[in-house]
Amino acid sequence: MLGELNNAQIRNVLASQVLGRLACSENDQPYIIPITYTYNGEYIYGQMNEGKKLEILRKNPKICFEVTLMSDMTNWQSVLVFGEFEELKDQEEEKARYILFNRIFSLMTSSTVHTEGHEEDSKIDDGNRVKNILYRIKIDTITGRFEKK
Repeated sequence: MLGELNNAQIRNVLASQVLGRLACSENDQPYIIPITYTYNGEYIYGQMNEGKKLEILRKNPKICFEVTLMSDMTNWQSVLVFGEFEELKDQEEEKARYILFNRIFSLMTSSTVHTEGHEEDSKIDDGNRVKNILYRIKIDTITGRFEKK
């Protein structure tokens, strides 16, 4: 059976996941990337470093964001968010960092993971955990669909 998710189901999908896909566009060329995120019931929060996606988003902040919860090909839920990218500064940036890190960091591999069984000179790099730019997605429209066998 195919159907539409109700508002509570949409919120549950967004809140239960931490990996989504952010789509933006530059000169009529779509660009999509996987991102880690958190959803607080009002905004989608994330972090990034300077690079292509930030360059695109600063020029054109209109986005589409997608999250899928999938058991198999006949049992899935998918949510699409249409909204606007907002780069955060000052107090809003600190608030976003707190919200994001309290959700995401508990799921990351610990920096104290031992290197037993690996090359002796391998070191764990924490450089990608904290990124310079905090942002949120202001949600304009949100839809959800599902299939259940």
